[in-house]
Amino acid sequence: MKRRAFVAGAFASSAAACAPPQIVRLAPKVPPGARVERVFVAAARDLGAVDPLFGQSRAQVRRFGWTDVSIPPAHQIGEIEWPRRGEIADPARHFVVADQQVLPGMADLNAAIGPGDRIVFVHGYNTRLPGLIYRVAQMRADFRPDLPMVAFAWPSGGDGRAYLYDRDSALFARDDLEAVLRSMTGQGRVFLVAHSLGGFLTMETLRGLARRGDRATLSRIGGVVLMSPDLDPDVFRRQAEAIGTLPQPFYLFVGQQDRALRLSSFLRGRKEQLGLIDSADQVADLGVTVVDFTNLADGEDFDHFVPITAPAAIRRLRGLFDALQTGNPGFGRFVRLGERGTRR
Repeated sequence: MKRRAFVAGAFASSAAACAPPQIVRLAPKVPPGARVERVFVAAARDLGAVDPLFGQSRAQVRRFGWTDVSIPPAHQIGEIEWPRRGEIADPARHFVVADQQVLPGMADLNAAIGPGDRIVFVHGYNTRLPGLIYRVAQMRADFRPDLPMVAFAWPSGGDGRAYLYDRDSALFARDDLEAVLRSMTGQGRVFLVAHSLGGFLTMETLRGLARRGDRATLSRIGGVVLMSPDLDPDVFRRQAEAIGTLPQPFYLFVGQQDRALRLSSFLRGRKEQLGLIDSADQVADLGVTVVDFTNLADGEDFDHFVPITAPAAIRRLRGLFDALQTGNPGFGRFVRLGERGTRR
């Protein structure tokens, strides 16, 4: 079931990430045909019992762990099969937690992942930890990457009214993401995939590494995807200039139908956010590949999650993680998916 969200007095974003607290259950038994996906977690927030306000606390100590998520046998591409509010999660029909473990520290997380490359997903605004874990599990089930995936959980308030809180929390978490990347790049390359406000956090973190002169860590970032970035284009340019040569390949996933970013732009005096650009002209000299998903929008979730929830987009991008690993994106500097003759 896809869910729509209404945010009073602000704008809507991570509707699919905001889930009622009762949905996360340990499955008594994984049903035949279910797929179990392991999601590793590095959090700049407290770990604890799942509740509606989970994630509002900005932890001074980073937390680590992993969760096994059971994907129902009849899983539909692009979906997170949530139980309806008040309904008990059924492993035969819904996403459920099959197993989980909190780990003592970063070294233990690296040991659990094992040596080698990995993908780090940085979430966006209004995201609670259960929704984040389920989203990464859905991505693993649908995109089928060969690499382990780590959810970096910065302390979002998990509330549609808390946009400014979340933006401050993204700044709060810069050093945490930097420390996680520094540790993980000692094990192999890291491929960063960031959504919405997570793109702002990711760019700020890469900028911080550059300003500290940590080229060793930057050189081990094997590729970056900023998906629907909630980021001012001028700020992005300044960040990119401070970083120097951006990690390659470097993708921007954009879409002009993104209503969450439209509202974000309106609140900024109609200054369009980076995720709404319709050509590569504004970033042509930065070594960035722009992929436009406008024609694949399906009207769900404010069209803010199109690359990871629209079946047509997922089928087109299933080779993305392979492309990131090989450094061969297969795109020109601009491509509009769903339309012929626009690649350039």
